[in-house]
Amino acid sequence: MLKDFKAFAMRGNVVDMAVGIIIGGAFGTIVKSLVSDIIMPPIGILLGNVSFSNLFAVVKAGDVPGPYLTPDAAAEAGAVTVNYGMFIDNIVSFLIVAFAVFLLVRGLMRMQQKEEAAPPPPDKKECPYCLTKVAIKATRCSSCTSELKAA
Repeated sequence: MLKDFKAFAMRGNVVDMAVGIIIGGAFGTIVKSLVSDIIMPPIGILLGNVSFSNLFAVVKAGDVPGPYLTPDAAAEAGAVTVNYGMFIDNIVSFLIVAFAVFLLVRGLMRMQQKEEAAPPPPDKKECPYCLTKVAIKATRCSSCTSELKAA
């Protein structure tokens, strides 16, 4: 059983998939930091010193009455909140990841198109008299024996 698992795990596509998942997780962490730490703060300043991570709505007040300054403070008080600021952060993160994946797929498709070889040169030509296909180097048609121009 261990031998079968080893054969399965060492297949090329399984190893490639594992590497992709690991790199994808690391990329997700980088994008989350980019959104939360670099992109959203300037947007928050432009919108009047708003921190998107602190945007929330109280659905039900907690044991300690509000107002609550942060979602964490509301959670500590036992309040039920809708954290729409975090949702906005996650949407921006998703859009950045989707755009990066789009660029990656687009690049791979362009590389595949370049790698595809040009079609091979024709090895047959058409006899202008009887329209039979003959070898490109032929000087006479095999069907009508007409003399052909050199290719």
